Amino acid sequence: MKFLIAALVVIALAQGSLAQEALDMDAITQKFEEIKNQVTLEMNKLINTQDLGSQAQTFLEEQKKQFEPLLTKVLDEIKAAAANAQEQIEPMTTSLQAQMQPMLQKAQEQIEAFVKDLTEKTKALTN
Repeated sequence: MKFLIAALVVIALAQGSLAQEALDMDAITQKFEEIKNQVTLEMNKLINTQDLGSQAQTFLEEQKKQFEPLLTKVLDEIKAAAANAQEQIEPMTTSLQAQMQPMLQKAQEQIEAFVKDLTEKTKALTN
């Protein structure tokens, strides 16, 4: 008999505990639903009351103003580097061109001689 009473007490406690957990889950679910609704409402207010396009444009203009001096400085440095590179490369290209000119001239003379020879042989074959 004591066992039966003890079993009934345990069952009653378990049922009460499960009922409490169910109530807690309902409360948590309800709270999350309220938070979701509040966030949605606030986001809608934010989007509807603020002109995000003009804010983005203003932001871009401010960023442009901040980066213009840096961009100008970088462009000036690039121009200086390009001028320096040109000053260093120009003598080398002039020297290389002077060295290559005789070889190119000789190659051109050889090609002209080959074409002349080929033309003469073709004429000889057609006659």
